[in-house]
Amino acid sequence: MKLLGKYVDKGMQGTVTLMPEESEDMWHAYNLISEGDSVRSTTIRKVQNETATGSSTSSRVRTTLTIAVEGIDFDTQACVLRLKGRNIEENQYVKMGAYHTLDLELNRKFELRKPEWDTIALERIEMACDPSQSADVAAVVMQEGLAHVCLITASMTLVRSKIEVSIPRKRKGSVQQHEKGLAKFYEQVMQSILRHVNFDVVKCVLIASPGFVRDQFYEYMFQQAIKMDYKLLLDNKSKFMLVHASSGFKHSLKEVLQEPAVVAKMSDTKAAGEVKALEQFYMMLQCEPAKAFYGKKHILRAAESQAIETLLISDNLFRCQDVNLRKEYVNLVESVRDAGGEVKIFSSMHISGEQLAQLTGIAALLRFPMPELEDSDDEDDENGAVGGDHNDSDSD
Repeated sequence: MKLLGKYVDKGMQGTVTLMPEESEDMWHAYNLISEGDSVRSTTIRKVQNETATGSSTSSRVRTTLTIAVEGIDFDTQACVLRLKGRNIEENQYVKMGAYHTLDLELNRKFELRKPEWDTIALERIEMACDPSQSADVAAVVMQEGLAHVCLITASMTLVRSKIEVSIPRKRKGSVQQHEKGLAKFYEQVMQSILRHVNFDVVKCVLIASPGFVRDQFYEYMFQQAIKMDYKLLLDNKSKFMLVHASSGFKHSLKEVLQEPAVVAKMSDTKAAGEVKALEQFYMMLQCEPAKAFYGKKHILRAAESQAIETLLISDNLFRCQDVNLRKEYVNLVESVRDAGGEVKIFSSMHISGEQLAQLTGIAALLRFPMPELEDSDDEDDENGAVGGDHNDSDSD
Protein backbone atom coordinates (compact mmCIF):
# COMPACT_ATOMS: atom_id res chain seq x y z
CA MET A 1 0.00 0.00 0.00
CA LYS A 2 1.30 3.43 -0.93
CA LEU A 3 0.45 6.43 1.27
CA LEU A 4 -0.10 9.36 -1.12
CA GLY A 5 -1.42 11.88 1.39
CA LYS A 6 -2.48 12.11 5.02
CA TYR A 7 -4.05 14.95 6.92
CA VAL A 8 -5.54 14.14 10.33
CA ASP A 9 -5.81 17.06 12.77
CA LYS A 10 -5.68 17.04 16.59
CA GLY A 11 -9.43 16.48 16.72
CA MET A 12 -8.87 13.23 14.74
CA GLN A 13 -10.69 14.68 11.70
CA GLY A 14 -9.23 14.44 8.22
CA THR A 15 -8.55 12.41 5.09
CA VAL A 16 -6.02 9.84 3.95
CA THR A 17 -5.18 9.07 0.30
CA LEU A 18 -3.99 5.53 -0.41
CA MET A 19 -3.13 3.36 -3.40
CA PRO A 20 -3.42 -0.45 -3.07
CA GLU A 21 -0.49 -2.15 -4.82
CA GLU A 22 -1.12 -5.85 -4.04
CA SER A 23 -4.01 -8.12 -3.07
CA GLU A 24 -3.09 -7.97 0.64
CA ASP A 25 -3.73 -4.20 0.51
CA MET A 26 -7.39 -4.84 -0.31
CA TRP A 27 -7.70 -6.67 3.01
CA HIS A 28 -6.25 -3.62 4.80
CA ALA A 29 -8.69 -1.34 2.93
CA TYR A 30 -11.58 -3.61 4.01
CA ASN A 31 -10.49 -3.20 7.63
CA LEU A 32 -10.09 0.57 7.29
CA ILE A 33 -13.37 1.49 5.59
CA SER A 34 -16.53 1.45 7.72
CA GLU A 35 -20.15 2.30 7.01
CA GLY A 36 -20.59 6.06 7.42
CA ASP A 37 -17.15 6.89 5.98
CA SER A 38 -16.87 8.78 2.69
CA VAL A 39 -14.67 7.45 -0.11
CA ARG A 40 -13.59 9.34 -3.23
CA SER A 41 -12.28 7.45 -6.26
CA THR A 42 -12.53 7.22 -10.04
CA THR A 43 -15.19 4.93 -11.47
CA ILE A 44 -16.91 4.00 -14.74
CA ARG A 45 -20.51 5.17 -15.08
CA LYS A 46 -22.98 4.32 -17.84
CA VAL A 47 -24.53 7.56 -19.18
CA GLN A 48 -27.66 7.87 -21.36
CA ASN A 49 -27.51 10.65 -23.99
CA GLU A 50 -30.58 11.83 -25.91
CA THR A 51 -30.07 13.19 -29.42
CA ALA A 52 -32.04 16.02 -31.06
CA THR A 53 -34.17 13.46 -32.92
CA GLY A 54 -35.27 11.85 -29.66
CA SER A 55 -33.24 8.66 -29.93
CA SER A 56 -30.95 7.79 -27.04
CA THR A 57 -27.44 6.38 -26.92
CA SER A 58 -25.50 5.13 -23.96
CA SER A 59 -21.80 5.49 -23.32
CA ARG A 60 -19.44 4.60 -20.50
CA VAL A 61 -17.52 7.50 -18.98
CA ARG A 62 -14.82 7.66 -16.34
CA THR A 63 -15.62 10.07 -13.54
CA THR A 64 -14.60 10.79 -9.94
CA LEU A 65 -17.24 10.17 -7.30
CA THR A 66 -17.45 10.65 -3.54
CA ILE A 67 -19.88 8.31 -1.82
CA ALA A 68 -21.08 7.93 1.76
CA VAL A 69 -20.47 4.22 2.34
CA GLU A 70 -23.59 2.18 3.20
CA GLY A 71 -22.47 -1.32 2.22
CA ILE A 72 -19.10 -3.09 1.95
CA ASP A 73 -18.55 -6.36 0.08
CA PHE A 74 -15.14 -8.04 0.07
CA ASP A 75 -14.42 -10.99 -2.23
CA THR A 76 -11.47 -12.72 -0.54
CA GLN A 77 -10.66 -14.99 -3.50
CA ALA A 78 -10.62 -12.25 -6.17
CA CYS A 79 -9.44 -9.63 -3.62
CA VAL A 80 -11.99 -7.09 -4.88
CA LEU A 81 -13.58 -4.51 -2.59
CA ARG A 82 -17.01 -3.10 -3.56
CA LEU A 83 -18.44 -0.09 -1.77
CA LYS A 84 -22.10 0.82 -2.16
CA GLY A 85 -23.43 4.22 -1.17
CA ARG A 86 -24.96 7.56 -2.17
CA ASN A 87 -23.17 10.29 -4.10
CA ILE A 88 -22.47 13.25 -1.77
CA GLU A 89 -20.63 15.65 -4.13
CA GLU A 90 -21.79 17.49 -7.26
CA ASN A 91 -21.05 15.51 -10.44
CA GLN A 92 -22.09 16.13 -14.05
CA TYR A 93 -22.99 12.45 -14.60
CA VAL A 94 -24.43 11.39 -11.23
CA LYS A 95 -27.14 13.21 -9.28
CA MET A 96 -26.65 14.09 -5.63
CA GLY A 97 -28.01 11.27 -3.46
CA ALA A 98 -28.00 8.72 -6.30
CA TYR A 99 -26.71 5.25 -5.46
CA HIS A 100 -23.46 4.02 -6.97
CA THR A 101 -21.04 1.15 -6.39
CA LEU A 102 -17.34 1.95 -6.29
CA ASP A 103 -14.93 -0.90 -7.08
CA LEU A 104 -11.58 -0.35 -5.39
CA GLU A 105 -8.87 -1.82 -7.61
CA LEU A 106 -5.12 -2.31 -7.51
CA ASN A 107 -3.04 0.72 -8.55
CA ARG A 108 -6.07 3.03 -8.38
CA LYS A 109 -5.91 5.62 -5.61
CA PHE A 110 -8.78 6.39 -3.27
CA GLU A 111 -9.35 9.06 -0.63
CA LEU A 112 -10.88 8.04 2.69
CA ARG A 113 -12.54 10.44 5.13
CA LYS A 114 -13.81 9.29 8.52
CA PRO A 115 -16.11 11.13 10.96
CA GLU A 116 -13.38 10.37 13.51
CA TRP A 117 -10.06 8.55 13.10
CA ASP A 118 -8.93 6.31 15.95
CA THR A 119 -5.56 4.77 16.86
CA ILE A 120 -6.48 1.32 15.48
CA ALA A 121 -7.28 2.75 12.02
CA LEU A 122 -4.08 4.86 11.97
CA GLU A 123 -2.02 1.81 13.03
CA ARG A 124 -3.60 -0.21 10.21
CA ILE A 125 -2.40 2.42 7.71
CA GLU A 126 1.14 2.28 9.13
CA MET A 127 1.14 -1.52 8.93
CA ALA A 128 -0.28 -1.58 5.38
CA CYS A 129 2.30 0.93 4.13
CA ASP A 130 5.25 -0.94 5.69
CA PRO A 131 6.93 -2.86 2.82
CA SER A 132 8.32 -5.49 5.22
CA GLN A 133 4.78 -6.70 6.03
CA SER A 134 4.54 -9.21 3.18
CA ALA A 135 3.86 -12.89 2.64
CA ASP A 136 7.07 -14.30 4.06
CA VAL A 137 5.87 -17.88 4.65
CA ALA A 138 4.51 -20.39 2.13
CA ALA A 139 3.08 -23.80 2.98
CA VAL A 140 2.16 -26.93 1.05
CA VAL A 141 -0.14 -29.25 3.00
CA MET A 142 -0.51 -32.54 1.17
CA GLN A 143 -1.52 -36.18 1.21
CA GLU A 144 -1.57 -38.68 -1.67
CA GLY A 145 -3.67 -37.10 -4.42
CA LEU A 146 -4.51 -33.85 -2.58
CA ALA A 147 -2.45 -30.71 -1.91
CA HIS A 148 -3.08 -27.09 -0.92
CA VAL A 149 -0.46 -24.46 -1.75
CA CYS A 150 -0.90 -21.54 0.68
CA LEU A 151 0.71 -18.17 1.35
CA ILE A 152 0.73 -17.08 4.98
CA THR A 153 0.86 -13.31 5.20
CA ALA A 154 0.69 -11.07 8.25
CA SER A 155 -3.10 -10.95 7.87
CA MET A 156 -4.33 -13.85 5.81
CA THR A 157 -3.89 -17.51 4.96
CA LEU A 158 -4.42 -17.47 1.19
CA VAL A 159 -5.00 -20.76 -0.62
CA ARG A 160 -3.30 -20.10 -3.94
CA SER A 161 -3.84 -23.53 -5.48
CA LYS A 162 -5.71 -26.76 -4.75
CA ILE A 163 -4.40 -29.84 -6.54
CA GLU A 164 -6.43 -33.04 -6.78
CA VAL A 165 -5.19 -36.02 -8.78
CA SER A 166 -6.72 -39.51 -8.84
CA ILE A 167 -3.93 -41.99 -8.06
CA PRO A 168 -4.50 -45.68 -8.95
CA ARG A 169 -4.02 -48.15 -6.11
CA LYS A 170 -1.02 -50.46 -5.98
CA ARG A 171 -1.92 -53.79 -7.55
CA LYS A 172 -0.28 -57.12 -6.86
CA GLY A 173 2.67 -57.57 -9.18
CA SER A 174 2.30 -54.08 -10.73
CA VAL A 175 2.92 -50.70 -9.14
CA GLN A 176 3.60 -48.90 -12.41
CA GLN A 177 0.21 -47.13 -12.67
CA HIS A 178 0.42 -46.05 -9.04
CA GLU A 179 3.90 -44.57 -9.54
CA LYS A 180 2.82 -42.81 -12.75
CA GLY A 181 -0.13 -41.22 -10.90
CA LEU A 182 2.14 -40.10 -8.06
CA ALA A 183 4.66 -38.55 -10.48
CA LYS A 184 1.86 -36.64 -12.23
CA PHE A 185 0.60 -35.38 -8.84
CA TYR A 186 4.08 -34.34 -7.63
CA GLU A 187 4.75 -32.55 -10.93
CA GLN A 188 1.57 -30.46 -10.57
CA VAL A 189 2.43 -29.53 -6.96
CA MET A 190 5.97 -28.52 -7.98
CA GLN A 191 4.69 -26.36 -10.85
CA SER A 192 2.23 -24.72 -8.47
CA ILE A 193 5.09 -23.83 -6.07
CA LEU A 194 7.09 -22.32 -8.95
CA ARG A 195 4.04 -20.34 -10.06
CA HIS A 196 2.79 -19.01 -6.72
CA VAL A 197 5.80 -18.68 -4.38
CA ASN A 198 7.85 -15.49 -4.64
CA PHE A 199 11.24 -16.63 -3.34
CA ASP A 200 12.48 -13.02 -3.18
CA VAL A 201 10.07 -12.42 -0.27
CA VAL A 202 9.36 -15.88 1.17
CA LYS A 203 11.73 -16.87 3.98
CA CYS A 204 10.35 -20.35 4.58
CA VAL A 205 8.40 -22.97 2.58
CA LEU A 206 6.75 -25.59 4.77
CA ILE A 207 5.97 -28.97 3.21
CA ALA A 208 3.61 -30.86 5.49
CA SER A 209 1.93 -34.26 5.17
CA PRO A 210 1.08 -37.47 6.99
CA GLY A 211 3.45 -40.43 6.46
CA PHE A 212 6.29 -40.16 3.95
CA VAL A 213 4.44 -38.18 1.27
CA ARG A 214 6.42 -34.97 2.01
CA ASP A 215 9.77 -36.82 1.83
CA GLN A 216 8.89 -38.51 -1.46
CA PHE A 217 7.68 -35.21 -2.94
CA TYR A 218 10.78 -33.33 -1.73
CA GLU A 219 13.02 -35.99 -3.30
CA TYR A 220 11.06 -35.90 -6.58
CA MET A 221 11.09 -32.07 -6.71
CA PHE A 222 14.86 -31.73 -6.35
CA GLN A 223 15.59 -34.62 -8.73
CA GLN A 224 13.47 -32.77 -11.31
CA ALA A 225 15.13 -29.45 -10.42
CA ILE A 226 18.57 -30.94 -11.22
CA LYS A 227 17.27 -32.70 -14.35
CA MET A 228 15.38 -29.64 -15.71
CA ASP A 229 17.82 -27.07 -14.26
CA TYR A 230 15.26 -25.20 -12.16
CA LYS A 231 17.72 -22.71 -10.66
CA LEU A 232 14.98 -21.02 -8.62
CA LEU A 233 14.37 -24.21 -6.61
CA LEU A 234 18.05 -25.18 -6.34
CA ASP A 235 19.08 -21.71 -5.11
CA ASN A 236 16.35 -21.74 -2.44
CA LYS A 237 16.69 -25.34 -1.25
CA SER A 238 17.60 -24.20 2.28
CA LYS A 239 14.20 -22.47 2.64
CA PHE A 240 12.27 -25.76 2.45
CA MET A 241 11.25 -27.43 5.69
CA LEU A 242 9.54 -30.81 6.08
CA VAL A 243 7.02 -31.18 8.90
CA HIS A 244 4.26 -33.58 9.92
CA ALA A 245 0.57 -32.82 9.30
CA SER A 246 -2.44 -35.03 9.90
CA SER A 247 -3.92 -34.44 6.42
CA GLY A 248 -3.64 -32.45 3.19
CA PHE A 249 -6.50 -30.10 4.12
CA LYS A 250 -6.06 -26.39 4.95
CA HIS A 251 -7.06 -26.82 8.63
CA SER A 252 -3.92 -28.95 9.17
CA LEU A 253 -1.92 -25.70 8.95
CA LYS A 254 -2.98 -24.97 12.53
CA GLU A 255 -0.93 -27.85 13.95
CA VAL A 256 1.92 -27.25 11.46
CA LEU A 257 2.36 -23.65 12.65
CA GLN A 258 2.52 -24.82 16.27
CA GLU A 259 5.49 -27.17 15.69
CA PRO A 260 8.44 -25.88 17.80
CA ALA A 261 10.84 -26.24 14.86
CA VAL A 262 8.47 -24.24 12.63
CA VAL A 263 8.01 -21.53 15.28
CA ALA A 264 11.79 -21.21 15.57
CA LYS A 265 12.19 -20.90 11.79
CA MET A 266 9.39 -18.34 11.55
CA SER A 267 10.30 -16.49 14.75
CA ASP A 268 10.48 -13.13 13.00
CA THR A 269 7.06 -13.29 11.33
CA LYS A 270 3.83 -11.86 12.71
CA ALA A 271 1.92 -15.05 11.86
CA ALA A 272 4.13 -17.06 14.21
CA GLY A 273 3.73 -14.44 16.96
CA GLU A 274 -0.04 -14.79 16.87
CA VAL A 275 0.08 -18.59 16.86
CA LYS A 276 2.51 -18.57 19.80
CA ALA A 277 0.34 -16.16 21.81
CA LEU A 278 -2.74 -18.33 21.26
CA GLU A 279 -0.81 -21.46 22.23
CA GLN A 280 0.38 -19.76 25.46
CA PHE A 281 -3.24 -18.81 26.20
CA TYR A 282 -4.44 -22.42 25.82
CA MET A 283 -1.58 -23.68 28.03
CA MET A 284 -2.38 -21.08 30.69
CA LEU A 285 -6.06 -22.00 30.51
CA GLN A 286 -5.10 -25.59 31.42
CA CYS A 287 -2.35 -24.91 33.97
CA GLU A 288 -3.41 -21.63 35.66
CA PRO A 289 -7.02 -20.91 34.65
CA ALA A 290 -7.20 -17.88 36.99
CA LYS A 291 -4.67 -16.10 34.70
CA ALA A 292 -6.40 -16.75 31.36
CA PHE A 293 -9.83 -15.44 30.43
CA TYR A 294 -11.93 -14.77 27.35
CA GLY A 295 -15.19 -12.93 26.72
CA LYS A 296 -15.82 -9.18 26.83
CA LYS A 297 -17.15 -8.95 30.42
CA HIS A 298 -14.12 -10.68 31.98
CA ILE A 299 -11.58 -8.83 29.84
CA LEU A 300 -13.02 -5.39 30.69
CA ARG A 301 -12.92 -6.19 34.41
CA ALA A 302 -9.31 -7.43 34.14
CA ALA A 303 -8.35 -4.25 32.24
CA GLU A 304 -9.87 -2.08 35.00
CA SER A 305 -7.47 -3.80 37.45
CA GLN A 306 -4.53 -3.25 35.00
CA ALA A 307 -4.04 -7.02 35.15
CA ILE A 308 -3.70 -7.73 31.41
CA GLU A 309 -0.22 -8.75 30.26
CA THR A 310 -1.22 -9.83 26.71
CA LEU A 311 -4.52 -8.95 25.03
CA LEU A 312 -5.60 -11.13 22.09
CA ILE A 313 -8.30 -9.41 20.03
CA SER A 314 -9.81 -10.12 16.60
CA ASP A 315 -9.87 -7.37 13.95
CA ASN A 316 -13.49 -8.46 13.37
CA LEU A 317 -14.48 -6.57 16.53
CA PHE A 318 -13.22 -3.27 15.04
CA ARG A 319 -15.47 -3.75 11.99
CA CYS A 320 -18.69 -3.61 14.03
CA GLN A 321 -21.24 -1.06 12.78
CA ASP A 322 -21.98 0.16 16.31
CA VAL A 323 -19.65 3.19 16.70
CA ASN A 324 -19.85 3.12 20.51
CA LEU A 325 -18.95 -0.58 20.62
CA ARG A 326 -15.95 0.01 18.34
CA LYS A 327 -14.86 2.90 20.61
CA GLU A 328 -15.15 0.57 23.59
CA TYR A 329 -12.72 -1.89 22.00
CA VAL A 330 -10.34 0.91 20.89
CA ASN A 331 -10.34 2.30 24.46
CA LEU A 332 -9.65 -1.19 25.79
CA VAL A 333 -6.61 -1.58 23.50
CA GLU A 334 -5.29 1.85 24.53
CA SER A 335 -5.79 1.18 28.27
CA VAL A 336 -3.93 -2.16 28.05
CA ARG A 337 -1.02 -0.45 26.26
CA ASP A 338 -0.99 2.44 28.74
CA ALA A 339 -0.70 -0.10 31.57
CA GLY A 340 2.36 -1.67 29.89
CA GLY A 341 0.53 -4.65 28.37
CA GLU A 342 1.04 -6.14 24.91
CA VAL A 343 -1.79 -6.15 22.35
CA LYS A 344 -1.98 -8.67 19.51
CA ILE A 345 -4.62 -7.90 16.89
CA PHE A 346 -5.50 -11.16 15.14
CA SER A 347 -6.72 -11.25 11.55
CA SER A 348 -10.03 -13.06 11.08
CA MET A 349 -8.67 -14.33 7.72
CA HIS A 350 -5.79 -16.13 9.42
CA ILE A 351 -5.95 -19.65 10.90
CA SER A 352 -5.11 -18.29 14.37
CA GLY A 353 -7.79 -15.60 13.99
CA GLU A 354 -10.40 -18.23 13.16
CA GLN A 355 -9.48 -20.04 16.39
CA LEU A 356 -9.71 -16.84 18.44
CA ALA A 357 -13.17 -16.17 16.94
CA GLN A 358 -14.33 -19.42 18.53
CA LEU A 359 -13.32 -17.89 21.90
CA THR A 360 -15.61 -14.84 21.35
CA GLY A 361 -12.83 -12.94 19.50
CA ILE A 362 -11.25 -11.55 22.67
CA ALA A 363 -8.97 -13.19 25.26
CA ALA A 364 -6.21 -12.20 27.69
CA LEU A 365 -3.25 -13.55 29.63
CA LEU A 366 -3.06 -11.87 33.04
CA ARG A 367 -0.06 -10.67 35.08
CA PHE A 368 -1.53 -12.12 38.26
CA PRO A 369 -4.37 -14.55 39.05
CA MET A 370 -7.89 -13.12 39.36
CA PRO A 371 -9.97 -16.00 40.74
CA GLU A 372 -12.73 -13.48 41.54
CA LEU A 373 -13.50 -13.39 37.78
CA GLU A 374 -14.17 -17.14 37.90
CA ASP A 375 -16.27 -16.63 41.02
CA SER A 376 -18.37 -14.03 39.22
CA ASP A 377 -19.45 -16.78 36.81
CA ASP A 378 -20.66 -18.90 39.70
CA GLU A 379 -22.63 -15.93 41.05
CA ASP A 380 -24.20 -15.41 37.62
CA ASP A 381 -25.19 -19.08 37.53
CA GLU A 382 -26.76 -18.81 40.97
CA ASN A 383 -28.69 -15.72 39.85
CA GLY A 384 -30.00 -17.67 36.87
CA ALA A 385 -27.85 -15.85 34.27
CA VAL A 386 -26.35 -17.67 31.35
CA GLY A 387 -22.72 -18.29 32.25
CA GLY A 388 -19.89 -20.77 32.31
CA ASP A 389 -16.26 -21.14 33.14
CA HIS A 390 -14.28 -18.42 31.31
CA ASN A 391 -17.22 -17.43 29.16
CA ASP A 392 -20.05 -14.93 29.15
CA SER A 393 -23.17 -14.21 27.21
CA ASP A 394 -22.59 -10.52 26.44
CA SER A 395 -19.48 -11.03 24.35
CA ASP A 396 -19.36 -10.49 20.60
